[in-house]
Amino acid sequence: MTDTHKTKLSADAWDDAHFPRPAENDFDRVVDRALSRRGVLRGILALGSGAAVMGTGLLSARHALASTASRFPFAPIDPQTDFDIHLPAGYDWQVLARWGDALFSDAAGYAIADGGPIAGSDRVFGENTDGMEVFAFRGRQIIAINHEYANTDINLAAGQDGTPASAEDVLKLQNLQGVTIMEIAQRADGWAVVQDSPFNRRIHHNTPMRLSGPAAGHDLLKTQADPSGTDVLGTLNNCGSGVTPWGTYLTCEENFNGYFGANGDLPSDPVRAAGYTRYGIGADGWGYDYHKWDARFDVAVTPDEPHRHGWVVEIDPTDPSATPVKHTGLGRFKHENAEVVLARDGRVVVYMGDDERGEFLYKFVSNGVYVPGGTTEGLLDDGTLFAARFHDDGTGEWLALTPETTGMTLPEILIFSRLAGSAVGATTMDRPEWVAVNPHAVEAYCCLTNNTRRGTRPNAGGDETPVGGPNPRAENQYGQIVRWFPHDDNHAATGFDWDLYVMAGNPAVYSDAQAGSPNVTPGNMFNAPDGMAFDSTGLVWIQTDGDDSNTGDFAGQGNNQMLVGDPATGEIARFMTGPKGCEVTGLAWSSDRRTMFVGIQHPGGSWPDGDGLPRSSVIAVTRQDGGLIG
Repeated sequence: MTDTHKTKLSADAWDDAHFPRPAENDFDRVVDRALSRRGVLRGILALGSGAAVMGTGLLSARHALASTASRFPFAPIDPQTDFDIHLPAGYDWQVLARWGDALFSDAAGYAIADGGPIAGSDRVFGENTDGMEVFAFRGRQIIAINHEYANTDINLAAGQDGTPASAEDVLKLQNLQGVTIMEIAQRADGWAVVQDSPFNRRIHHNTPMRLSGPAAGHDLLKTQADPSGTDVLGTLNNCGSGVTPWGTYLTCEENFNGYFGANGDLPSDPVRAAGYTRYGIGADGWGYDYHKWDARFDVAVTPDEPHRHGWVVEIDPTDPSATPVKHTGLGRFKHENAEVVLARDGRVVVYMGDDERGEFLYKFVSNGVYVPGGTTEGLLDDGTLFAARFHDDGTGEWLALTPETTGMTLPEILIFSRLAGSAVGATTMDRPEWVAVNPHAVEAYCCLTNNTRRGTRPNAGGDETPVGGPNPRAENQYGQIVRWFPHDDNHAATGFDWDLYVMAGNPAVYSDAQAGSPNVTPGNMFNAPDGMAFDSTGLVWIQTDGDDSNTGDFAGQGNNQMLVGDPATGEIARFMTGPKGCEVTGLAWSSDRRTMFVGIQHPGGSWPDGDGLPRSSVIAVTRQDGGLIG
């Protein structure tokens, strides 16, 4: 998440202000580790599939990359700083859907004065698009799209300064977030939403859902409204996404903590208090003010409601009557996305990042085996959750989070997965976000967006954040992408080898580690890799959510962008730049692979209409020659 609404603080800055961590005192150790990063770069940074750069300088490595033949079917573009979309020659884009566009002909839709009426706000395309997936069903194209958060200053009536003034205002904000499922079709004039399609629906903060898995029914998930601990309303802060082999959509709850506040005292019992601190739940919230108008979000009244959020939610996009399911087996934390792959024996593996500084990288391995056409019951709940430990020598292991390894009960492990990861000594990471698996090789990648606390302060649980391993720079402001290779070519294996696919940086400003890895040049530099997905050819698409000031340490990097990388050579090229102020996030392809759908979140100016309010949107990108685009 980029904006914490009324406060105008980033999620990290809000966390600093409300949950300050003690400064790291072991200064000598931090300096020693930081000084060794040059050795880390040379010893483990790979440009090809598992091949390390040994004993070569940055300049010679960059020269070797420049002479490599490119697989990219476009000429890379320059960075941009304006309020528009830019693509290579031979490509076009159009808006598929904007915040406020009506999904049904009887919905009022967008209005400049207040974004649109409260009535029917659950029947329009929602705010701040993020993860998305396309599903082909009986000759139709159905797209599921996350809506991460609200922009209260433009979603509510002008003059309110983004502050909800009534329960109706809160209801509108709740309606504009969650998930949109809608049918789309390509017509003579381009792609469009099929209004009134029977598949169109909105899933929001008040949609009935079901909790499943080992933690369902636990006392920490029970409320007065739901004494069973199995029925919950709503999905919050839907960030990244995933798709299952059986054709369902996974939406991931990230910064759920910001929706809660207290009109009285916070819980004081040790279990709840520790969980609140580790997950960043405080009395004020992030400016949504839900707790002032909706008692469900007032933790002084409903202290266990926050435990019912922070999960991965499964949705059947082809059945509008299906109840979404929150899978407790996948753990509770600030989920970025859920990358699903099958192990060699057919077990389901789900990779997941916890997007906060110093938190962990996880995977889930099912006990059951996926059989096409067979039952999928339990495949996302009955299994083992693991957290990753990375060693400086380029090896690693997945640590099982079990009662034996953590000293916690299984429901406690799942409800407080961060505490379980700390208990086993998992590696604190630089904000692990999207995970993507190469469809042509047994290897996985994770965007580590940045971590300005690396080497200076512990995480929210007091775990140290030393410089080294996959996090080789202190006070990391640029980010990197880590890659791992499961042992025995099996995603279910507990051991792996790893390297860094890329370290973002600015070689126009720096000549040391802050310049980035050898595959970063003044022509393709970027910061804060965030979203990521592989196309059918094995190229990896990288989206950014970073500093677009274009000054100082970020001079020459321009707006947030989408790049494409070749895992075989390490080459990276800029394909798209977004409007100033936006995050480029969410990526999916039409079933014929001739259209790429891309999310533009919180754009600046008055994009895309050129007048009125800025509107988060999804665009459709095509080639002018009608060719494949992924």
